[in-house]
Amino acid sequence: MTTMAQETAVPVSASAAEVRRHELAAFLRHRREHIAPEQVGLVRGSRRRTPGLRREEVAHLSAVGVTWYTWLEQARDIQVSVQVLDALARALRLDPSERSHLFQLAGAVDPTPATVCPSITPAIRQVLRQLEPVPACVQNSRYDILAYNRTYGLLLCDLDAVPPEDRNCMVLSYTNADWRSSIVHLSEAHRLMAARLRATMAGNLAEPGWKMLLKRLRCESPEFREVWDRHEVVEHRGRRKEFMNRYVGRVTVDHTDLWLGPETGPRMVTYAPVDEESRRRLEKLHAIALERTA
Repeated sequence: MTTMAQETAVPVSASAAEVRRHELAAFLRHRREHIAPEQVGLVRGSRRRTPGLRREEVAHLSAVGVTWYTWLEQARDIQVSVQVLDALARALRLDPSERSHLFQLAGAVDPTPATVCPSITPAIRQVLRQLEPVPACVQNSRYDILAYNRTYGLLLCDLDAVPPEDRNCMVLSYTNADWRSSIVHLSEAHRLMAARLRATMAGNLAEPGWKMLLKRLRCESPEFREVWDRHEVVEHRGRRKEFMNRYVGRVTVDHTDLWLGPETGPRMVTYAPVDEESRRRLEKLHAIALERTA
């Protein structure tokens, strides 16, 4: 019988791709063996001898073929999509560091907005807090919201209640009713956001995260498809915005992008009030956010 050690042994003259495949195989096997059946809602049974989960159980939980998953653990040279990697990460209950490791070993880019981002340092979080009551957040060029202060968290919707994978300004502006109702000039905002996304996407056409975002928007929003197919392109620039907040009413702000690195990287987005009434209302919104936190 061929043992797993033989199946995943790394050849002496292995290429970098081969090394990654064998590391991926060993990593998957190790995680599978350390997940108790009860953790994923399975009954252990009296005859179970396999430590952790069986291969067929991981395959079932991930909605992939048993043979295909076995080949993965045997370090076969097969293509692995980001969708399958995402399913495996969920089935094996990987934490953010383990998930990142899985995608790196597979030579793929994780399309899910990171809940832990290297750009979001303690100093950046402190700056976000110090800017309050001015709403502020950090976004990447794909409009994923990587971090935000408490005022921003209540400006357009209850952002804390939104799953991390849905915290994307494009997704929210086309699919989230609360977010949409908070934007006073929604059609104009949609046009400009789509044009900015198209301009930035030109340098990221092959990246899975961008392709999955575009596919999701086109599938979930006919409105987005209509705007996107205009092929408009504009650069990022600050502009005045109006929001109708459910707690404090209308606020008028100046949107400013503060780049934290190259323009293709993350940026801090701030919304400074343009008049005293807007400032008072943002102060009130900040107070409400503090009460909710307490």
